[in-house]
Amino acid sequence: MARKSANDDPLAAVTLAVGQEELLLDRAVREVVVAARAADADTDVRDLTSDQLQPGTLAELTSPSLFSERKVVVVRNAQDLSADTVKDVKAYLSAPAEEITLVLLHAGQAKGKALLDAARKAGAREVACPKMTKPADRLAFVRQEFRATGRSATPEACQALVDAIGSDLRELASAVSQLVADVEGTIDEAVVGRYYTGRAEASSFTVADRAVEGRAAEALEALRWSLATGVAPVLITSALAQGVRAIGKLSSARGGRPADLARELGMPPWKIDRVRQQMRGWTPDGVSVALRAVAEADAGVKGGGDDPEYALEKAVVAIARAARSRGR
Repeated sequence: MARKSANDDPLAAVTLAVGQEELLLDRAVREVVVAARAADADTDVRDLTSDQLQPGTLAELTSPSLFSERKVVVVRNAQDLSADTVKDVKAYLSAPAEEITLVLLHAGQAKGKALLDAARKAGAREVACPKMTKPADRLAFVRQEFRATGRSATPEACQALVDAIGSDLRELASAVSQLVADVEGTIDEAVVGRYYTGRAEASSFTVADRAVEGRAAEALEALRWSLATGVAPVLITSALAQGVRAIGKLSSARGGRPADLARELGMPPWKIDRVRQQMRGWTPDGVSVALRAVAEADAGVKGGGDDPEYALEKAVVAIARAARSRGR
C-alpha cells in the first residue's frame, strides 16, 4: 500500500512518488490524473521517461498556455535525469506554475538524491511506494485491496491468495478484483482454492507445509513445480524457515486457546490451529535439525553452494525426516 504524506491533495503543485513498486507508482500517477481530470476534463497529461526530459523541455511544458489549460507532467525514473535537467527541475520547484501538477517518480536510492532532497525541501506531496519484499506486507496489501472494494475476505482467504499468487502485486490486485467481481458474500479459503488451486500447488508455502508435515515426496514435487514456475529459491528458504520456527514456537508455548496463544506468539488464531496439526511427530531435537537444514539451504541459495536446487531438496528431505522424529 502506498503511504502518503500529510499533504494529501493529489492536485498539489508537486507530487513525489518514491519507491520501486511499479503498481504503487502507477497508482500514484493515476490518482493525480483522475483528480486533475475531475477538476478539468480537458487536462493535458504528458508522461515522460527520464531520457525524454531534456534540458529546456520542462520549461516548454510548463510555460503559460493561451487556453490556460490544466496540465499534469509525469517524469518517470527521475533519479536518472541528467545534471542539466536536474537544474531545470530544481529551478521549477522553487516557483511551480499554476494549474500544473508535476509528478516525479523516484526510486528513492542514493542515485539522484539531490533531486529527491530538493523536492522534499520544496514541500512536495510525497507518496511512498516501497517494494513489498515481506510476506506480511503482501498480506496487508491484499487485505487493504478487499477493504477498498467494500468486500469481506477471511484471514485464511487472504493468506491463501498470497500463497497462491506470490510476490507480484499486479497479479494479487488482479486476483482480488476477479474474486470481488465473481463471488457474492464473504470470500473464504475454499473460494480462493477453487480459483487458484493450480497456482497454490506451486507456491513456496505449499513446499513448507508439506515438508513440516513429513510428506517428503509431495514437498519435493511442490518444490520442483515452484522452481519451474519461477519462484525465487530465497522465497522458498524463507517459507521453510517460517514453517519450522512456527513448529518450534508452538511446541514450547504453554497450552491454551488459539486466541491466547495467538497473542503470545504473534500468530493469527487460524495459523495456531494449522501448526498444531502439523507439529505431530516433532521433537525439540527435530526442530534443531530442521533449523540447521534451513540455514544450510539459505547459505546455498545465496551463493554459498553451486546448486541452489540441490540445497533446497536436501533441506526439504531433512525437514520431512525431522517431522517424523517422534517415536523413532
